[in-house]
Amino acid sequence: MWSEIYDRVAEQIRAHRTTLIFVGTRRMSERAAFALNERLGEGFVMPHHGSLARDLRFDVERRLRAGELRAVVATASLELGIDIGTVDLVVQLGSPRSIAVGLQRIGRSGHWISAIPKGIFYATTRDDLLECGALVRAIRSGELDALTIPPAPLDILAQQIVAACAQHEWGADELFATVRKAYPYRQLSRPDFDSVLSMLADGIATSRGRSGTFLHFDRVNGRLRARRGARLAALTCGGAIPDTANFNVVLEPDDHVIGTLDEDFAIESMAGDIFLLGTNSWRVRRVEAGIVRVEDAHGAPPSVPFWNGEGYGRTLELSREVCAVRIAIDERSDQAACEWLARECALDRSGAEQAVAYVRAGKSILGVVPTQQAIVAERFFDEGVGMQLVLHTPFGARVNRAWGLALRKKFCRSFNLELQAAATDNGIVLSLTDQHAFPLEIVFEIVKSASVEDTLKQALLPAPMFAARWRWNATRALAILRFSGGRKVPPQLVRMRADDLVAAVFPDQAACAENLTGPIRIPDHVLVRETIDNCLREAMDVDGFIAVLRGIEAREIRTAAIDTPEPSVFSHEILNSNPYAYLDDAPLEERRARAVTLRRTTREDADGTGRLDPAAIADVSAESWPVVRDADELHDALTTLTVLPPVEAWQSWFDELLAQRRATVLQAPSKAPAWTCAERLAIARLAYPGATIVPS
Repeated sequence: MWSEIYDRVAEQIRAHRTTLIFVGTRRMSERAAFALNERLGEGFVMPHHGSLARDLRFDVERRLRAGELRAVVATASLELGIDIGTVDLVVQLGSPRSIAVGLQRIGRSGHWISAIPKGIFYATTRDDLLECGALVRAIRSGELDALTIPPAPLDILAQQIVAACAQHEWGADELFATVRKAYPYRQLSRPDFDSVLSMLADGIATSRGRSGTFLHFDRVNGRLRARRGARLAALTCGGAIPDTANFNVVLEPDDHVIGTLDEDFAIESMAGDIFLLGTNSWRVRRVEAGIVRVEDAHGAPPSVPFWNGEGYGRTLELSREVCAVRIAIDERSDQAACEWLARECALDRSGAEQAVAYVRAGKSILGVVPTQQAIVAERFFDEGVGMQLVLHTPFGARVNRAWGLALRKKFCRSFNLELQAAATDNGIVLSLTDQHAFPLEIVFEIVKSASVEDTLKQALLPAPMFAARWRWNATRALAILRFSGGRKVPPQLVRMRADDLVAAVFPDQAACAENLTGPIRIPDHVLVRETIDNCLREAMDVDGFIAVLRGIEAREIRTAAIDTPEPSVFSHEILNSNPYAYLDDAPLEERRARAVTLRRTTREDADGTGRLDPAAIADVSAESWPVVRDADELHDALTTLTVLPPVEAWQSWFDELLAQRRATVLQAPSKAPAWTCAERLAIARLAYPGATIVPS
């Protein structure tokens, strides 16, 4: 598939003066630029992303303006800022997950009089195909994503208070009134403001002393003055963009920084390894603390590095458009649906036919097309006889992340087992074992809107999102400094200091789970409150999730539960979700969802796939029927199954058990006689109330 996409993109590059190609990740930027250079010739295409050194990015932009490059493969790094008048085509590989982002990227082309911006979307999966079509339809109809301003972020407030007091002395009341004039802080409460002042004045007690003390607070007269070091901290450590744990890539012998690598990739690299960065191959000479020293590999075959990060979730507005496209396909005949997709979503004939076939195949198994008005729980077994539960909930990743964490916590408390789970834009997968038997319908009832926020607070505390956002908030609030002694603090030291800080402020979060009884007690601390709120309303959408639960409880959202012999096509992308979708710490190679065998093509006889074959039921029943060759094996079967119907071929062995008083017959008035063993008699009598026992 990718080879065909690259071939088509190369044709588009040849047919235009300058092409701007947008991708979702830095790894994809490097891969695509490398593949396109193989087709067009070395030096025709360059990558552009945040892990390239600043001077290299500027050089790419200069060459693009001068017409020296035919194309650039960029991440969000070229969405804004520069104006390149010769760009006459924008190519988007995969959905940008946002209407506004898609519109902004297409708008990078056609910057001259009478020109019309032009863009092409290349879908990479069938779900991506529907999403790209929905995005085009939304743009044509004038839809945009709602812009949400974070309300009163307390970590940024702490940073700004330090900066203000470093300039001159303030009265607390005067500073509070000034802060409230800023739009994000228009509803800031005085208790929240005072708690930030207390944190900056008193600091946080750690084993190495008090951390984050930047103010002298005269509480008698209500005056604020900066301590020594406050001005330097505000100047060198300010900012809202969180730091990532990247290693600088330094070219030897020039000692020139050419970019950055993800910490995990850098640590796993060894001397002699060759990787790709900026279309050049680099050979690792050695890995030091925070630095990877390299030399030119002169075009040797490289590996493509990876950069870890959180995946963008699809916006609520685009999720609604995706559901509208699904409904439109479902309501029309095949021909009418293809014509509608071509007219409304700008899909070509092949894409429209694939989209229609995809929706039809999914409905044939589930009986309904999942939308925001009709959601489906699908359960099936994998090759390891494990059980997979997929919720088809196309509300976007932020709502589904909250739902998945809440379900994982509820199942953990019910079965006393940590489950593997993942959440994507279109659904949730929970990996269970064959021991977890329950009526499938309860999955929609186990989480309640009235208590879900408390459940999520407990669920997110051990999750990776809490640790990451705690570190970000602590650095933004200047409780942990990014620079010290004129040098950048290494990422591993920042992480360790963040762990020490959370242990001082929130000891139960860092405590041994075996010593905790009941829910974790959450302290009333500025950074803890802000971090939990960030998890609930940035990484997740708890308010949107509560609205969905209320819709289910009011029966405004229809629910369906179905056991299927094989996974529906709607579940394929959910099962093969990327690591950033995981809600637990299990690595890719240990995911139970990867044990599911998926069909590579849509079945032509998909109608009826979801129905159970009577012949298959008979075969499985025959396989599960016990093999009995003597009286002891019959006793084993009765011990395992509790009761069995009389079998003529086994009568002599049963008579032998009767004589030994190891078995008996239950005769109920309205039921056929049943055999049971002495060890299971008490349980069997519950299933046969009023039965006569022979012999008594």
